[in-house]
Amino acid sequence: MSRDRHQQDDPAGRPLPPRLDPRAGLPPRSRAGARTAEPAPPVRRGRRAVVAGRVIAAVLSVALLAGSGWGWYLGRVADATVNRTDAIPAEGNDGAGEAMNLLLVGSDSRSSLTEEQLAELQAGTDSGVNTDTMILVHVPANGARASFVSFPRDSYVEIPGHGMDKLNAAYAYGYAGVDAGASENQKQAVGAQLLVQTISRLSGLEIDHYAEVDLLGFFNLTSVVGGVEVNLCNAVDDSRWSGAVLPAGPQVISGADALKFVRQRHGLPGGDLDRIVRQQVFIAGVLRQMLSDEVLLDLGKQRELVEAAAESLTVDKNLNLLQLAEQMQSVTAGSIDFQTVPNLGPDTEGSMSIVRLEDADTVLEFFADLSAEPEEAPEAAAPPAPADPSDVSVAVFNGSGTSGLAAKAQGELEAGGFSVASAGNADSSDYEQTEIRHAEGDEALAAAVAAVVPGAVTKVGDDVPSGTVQLVLGSDFNGIGQATDAQAPEAPAAPSDAPRTAADTGCIN
Repeated sequence: MSRDRHQQDDPAGRPLPPRLDPRAGLPPRSRAGARTAEPAPPVRRGRRAVVAGRVIAAVLSVALLAGSGWGWYLGRVADATVNRTDAIPAEGNDGAGEAMNLLLVGSDSRSSLTEEQLAELQAGTDSGVNTDTMILVHVPANGARASFVSFPRDSYVEIPGHGMDKLNAAYAYGYAGVDAGASENQKQAVGAQLLVQTISRLSGLEIDHYAEVDLLGFFNLTSVVGGVEVNLCNAVDDSRWSGAVLPAGPQVISGADALKFVRQRHGLPGGDLDRIVRQQVFIAGVLRQMLSDEVLLDLGKQRELVEAAAESLTVDKNLNLLQLAEQMQSVTAGSIDFQTVPNLGPDTEGSMSIVRLEDADTVLEFFADLSAEPEEAPEAAAPPAPADPSDVSVAVFNGSGTSGLAAKAQGELEAGGFSVASAGNADSSDYEQTEIRHAEGDEALAAAVAAVVPGAVTKVGDDVPSGTVQLVLGSDFNGIGQATDAQAPEAPAAPSDAPRTAADTGCIN
């Protein structure tokens, strides 16, 4: 007897019992995957990056309890509800297949929005099947971190079989190239496959899984998690275009405001590139909420999130949501970073407005670094145990500029049981930091001196006689047995293109 794709088996191979089947009692789907029940009245629902956040929220919600019966059940709920498509091509997706690479896609179609919703959300008119949001998620084999790399929709790239064009046209080319008699699912599958091939060639990575966002969905994620906190450097008023009207500073947004926030590009210094940052910040806010006690301790919310995400998604045939969740169990907000594919910014190609990417070698190197498994750092040698002070001979040099300090230090060292070989002035009187110098192999002797001069810099000196430790007093010296004045190291400037993490709450445009 044949079974449809929603009749899931448990790990032992048994059909999912009806009482656990989240689809029990629901009307069947039509050929295109939509419910055949009476349409629900218009509600406020988010799109694009909002629903991209649903994908990750669902995965993490399962991950939080993946090892428990409840986690298994949530995984069954997701697998029983999510739409499936043949998105991963058999050929042309031929990059390095280490770890796991998931392509998140938000379609630009507005076909399922009502006239009322289009007006409320200022979403304009339907622009077809172009992909508006494309994010490659890389999760290493150990699941210790996750990297989100956004691709500007106007990236000027080579689309296999179609030459150079904007990246968001790849899906549309594949979709439109299918025979007219093909089903909607077949058209979507071919569109997804061409997009996967394009991203694979561009990045040099094999795309293992695919998740496409339903633009309408049935649930407003932000209402489940209680809204998402964002932080704007300046107030915005984009009433004419996206409809975003928001004050400066930290604020919690949800519903239509969240959609307008991630859609705005007019009036932003970086245009679409700033909008990408907004999408990343929104997803980061969802993840922080997912990791908060509000959601962690609310099993009802967890189920709502999983159901919402599953109903909003179309994923490849082989994506196992519970398995992916288990791989990501150790991910924290600080270990989730967001970047954008290396690019030279907005440009034009003929009459087209595009985003020009860096040269192919630079882009490939970027993704090679991103996907490289971290090398294990060699274990640091344990510091030697300090020698007994009576076994340590110290030569004291005053480089502080304060008269008489060497003699004072000599007396304090001798009172502490050290032997002082000599005391005098250093070669200079402008040492800012106190130094402890020793010969190679005399680490234990130096450690004994360092124990009574906390904060001093210890270093190997080629001209230091073996068996003797030199103590050079700097202006930070406060006496034997007392810490030196702290010398704050100069913090290196963070590069302007440094990746954000999900823990970053700094302001954005």
